[in-house]
Amino acid sequence: QLWMSQKHNKRMRLDPCFLGTREPGRGAHADQTIIILHAKVAQKSYGNEKRFFCPPPCVYITGHGWRITQDHLKGKKQVLCSVTYTLSVSVSVSLQQMFACAKSLFISDQDKRKHFRLLLQLFLGNRQEVGSFQSRMIKVISKPSQKRQSMKNADLCISSCSRVALFNRLRSQTVSTRYLSVDRGAFIASARQWTAFTITMGRCRADQGDFVLNEGFICYGCVVQLVCTETGVALPPMVIRKVNKQHAILDVDEPVSQLHKCSFQFRDDPQAFLCLSNDTIIQHQAQPSVRDPSRVVLNDGACWTIIGVEAVEFTFNQGPACIQTPVSPFPVITGLEVSSKVTDTLFSKIPHSTCLDS
Repeated sequence: QLWMSQKHNKRMRLDPCFLGTREPGRGAHADQTIIILHAKVAQKSYGNEKRFFCPPPCVYITGHGWRITQDHLKGKKQVLCSVTYTLSVSVSVSLQQMFACAKSLFISDQDKRKHFRLLLQLFLGNRQEVGSFQSRMIKVISKPSQKRQSMKNADLCISSCSRVALFNRLRSQTVSTRYLSVDRGAFIASARQWTAFTITMGRCRADQGDFVLNEGFICYGCVVQLVCTETGVALPPMVIRKVNKQHAILDVDEPVSQLHKCSFQFRDDPQAFLCLSNDTIIQHQAQPSVRDPSRVVLNDGACWTIIGVEAVEFTFNQGPACIQTPVSPFPVITGLEVSSKVTDTLFSKIPHSTCLDS
């Protein structure tokens, strides 16, 4: 028996009674989950320049079923995956780390598509193919927009309760990129692994009291909170500020856009900004600008780039026997409705000609 669910924002689980003739015990908790994390937008490369996807697409595998698969492989403790767009990047997923990252993907200027999807092909350590999995749609942009965004470009705006990633890059050098991340409950700056955060907007201005959740687009000058989507660890509410030439601008209230440079000002201490120092997250004490009272001077570590991200989750269960041939592309079950005591209705989205065996 094979079943599949796809997660975008909320976990969707099938009724356990639907698991058919699976043998009890051994297969009951043998779920295998694949999570693809990727950015919502990607910059196009021009000429010999290669603008690698930032943050790079990541693959996580979770679930007890992978341990069972490992036992079948008799010690071959790796899962191989290929992430494809303009080129194929093969990476190894260690069953100890359960994580892989494709850092060499870029979009050539010869490609005229305005949107695309990533394709993940997953193989076991013995080269047996598990299947193919697609990401969400990714928008191609030439460079971050510096114009004030309107509703016509709503897909470039950062909305409240959406997922974002934050990274810092010194002097535009790729090798210096550090991502805001969470490790064992603590906020860190990581060169290898990034974390998706849910960004929520509070009251529209920074001086209006307690944090109360609001919907809509995130605007500069608003109070926001960053919450790790996996652990729930959160930073305190902060004021998001636009950054221009290493200055935080205090009197801008336009919508925050993809790949904008921004800073995060602590409400309790207006001179303190979220900052990295090597691999550590600290509070940086900014200095007022001598020439312009509406600006404060930041150091490099307090200037962050913000980008919207997606998390796509696939969960399946192979049952008592491992599959011998790949299921590609995977069928996606979107819901289960019980219409009577003896009849269940299954709503599924099955790409191309892939079928479910019953």
